[in-house]
Amino acid sequence: MGLRGFQGQARKEARDTVAGRKRARVLPWDRKGMSRVEKVIAFLEFLPITKGNLTGRKLKLLPSQRAFIDDLYGRAETDPVRLGIFSEPRGNGKTGLIAGLELCHLLGPEAEMRGECYSAGIDRMQAGLIFNEMEAVILAEPDFAARCNIQRYRKWIEVIDGFGVGSKYEALSADARRAHGLSPTFWAYDELAQAKDRVLLDNLQTAMGKRKRSLGVVISTQAADDDHPLSQLIDDAKTAGDRSMVVHLLSAPADADPFDPAVIRAVNPAFGKFLNEADVMAEAERARRMPSFESAFRNLRLNQRIAPHARDQLLTPEVWALGDAPIDEAMFGDGRPVFGGLDLSSTIDLTALVLAAEDDDGNVHLLPRAWTPADTLAERMLYDRAPYDAWVRAGQLTAVPGKAIDYDWVAVALADAGAEMNLRQVNYDRWAIKQFKQVMDRLGVSAPLEPMGQGFQDMSPAVKAFQLLAVNGRIRHGNHPLLRWCFHNAVVVRDPADNCKLDKSKAYGRIDIAVAAIMAVGALKATTATPEYDIAALIG
Repeated sequence: MGLRGFQGQARKEARDTVAGRKRARVLPWDRKGMSRVEKVIAFLEFLPITKGNLTGRKLKLLPSQRAFIDDLYGRAETDPVRLGIFSEPRGNGKTGLIAGLELCHLLGPEAEMRGECYSAGIDRMQAGLIFNEMEAVILAEPDFAARCNIQRYRKWIEVIDGFGVGSKYEALSADARRAHGLSPTFWAYDELAQAKDRVLLDNLQTAMGKRKRSLGVVISTQAADDDHPLSQLIDDAKTAGDRSMVVHLLSAPADADPFDPAVIRAVNPAFGKFLNEADVMAEAERARRMPSFESAFRNLRLNQRIAPHARDQLLTPEVWALGDAPIDEAMFGDGRPVFGGLDLSSTIDLTALVLAAEDDDGNVHLLPRAWTPADTLAERMLYDRAPYDAWVRAGQLTAVPGKAIDYDWVAVALADAGAEMNLRQVNYDRWAIKQFKQVMDRLGVSAPLEPMGQGFQDMSPAVKAFQLLAVNGRIRHGNHPLLRWCFHNAVVVRDPADNCKLDKSKAYGRIDIAVAAIMAVGALKATTATPEYDIAALIG
């Protein structure tokens, strides 16, 4: 029997089963006097488990899941939650929870006539996981199977009878860009952390305004960096005080021992229940033996916001945060020496000029400028997974008209710096410098330019000086978002003599402004310290 025949037979048997009952069945969430939260929990814990070691049993919410449901549905109708974010390590029942919530809004106590429910994933396969789980639950429960029409090819379900009649569910994938014209009553984004852009997320959120009562849920492990849409949502919810958002984040502390069984157990509620303890500890041991696996283990099993290349990062997020205090821009024009780093990069990419000056307490302040072509901005936002448009609007990045950077803009900025500041030296990468100097000659611009090689010999003293300043909280960057993004992407490589440099080929994103900042600090320290950069003195 084919799949279509199997589904039809299952529906027929379900209808016969329901019709054969002598009296109407009272479902657990239909009892009088129940609150909204109680109805949702009763529905979820009515659902059968359809795969794994617990197949055939009823779903039992973990304490962390129950707490999230309490916050999500416990508000009064006058103070509803519009967006819920539930972030835990992988393997703690995410798929079952999403599928259960989708069914709750499709045909359960949260359903409404002609409702629209959607699950979103990063691709068609990911989106299909939720559909597959929902289909299995429906076919396993006669009361549901008798009421639904399922179309597997479309990953589509329609309620054709009973409560929520006319409601539909559809699985959406980010690669289909399919969310225009929707009017969701409920949507859930599965593993948003893996999405390359926020197009589908934004489409779903903006579509919510078409319904008086609409709810969106994101259930995902954490993203690797602060600039990912999921990280931005979590950080905004922590600081904005927006009561329409609820965030439940379970993550191991940054300074915790990632291989301590107590730490692993504390952030994995399903540990020893349906999450196999021996398998997870075997992963931990492998990550301990093989450092290349550590970052992935910490991200996926401890739910820490850590990049795949974290062991090779120039600066950790904790060290970067030491320099969040605002920079003093006035000191760049008060006559003290100012030094710069210039990374021209490609005319179709990012070009950066970073200026550095030292205050009276020995702190180095960074003043960045960056340019990028305007005509390719949207395309590169998707490719680089970076919010270039937001940085342009905030004045942190200049979008130069055209498909390539006109170096006239950079030359004028350098001339302005020379006129307004005591500009002593600007280190530059030799790449494309001949073309840039021709522009300077044409415009009559002069600047104290000095070449700086990008190999181990020239870059290592500057990289080490920058690292030590940052570790001791003596770099001031004001948490400039573009500068932060580039430093997050920066990967350090070393030679046998422990010399180090940044490697663009191994970076996970653009690092141009980080390179310029390091060259600026290199120029400053080469002038104000010994020629070998007195590293010991920097520790202070």
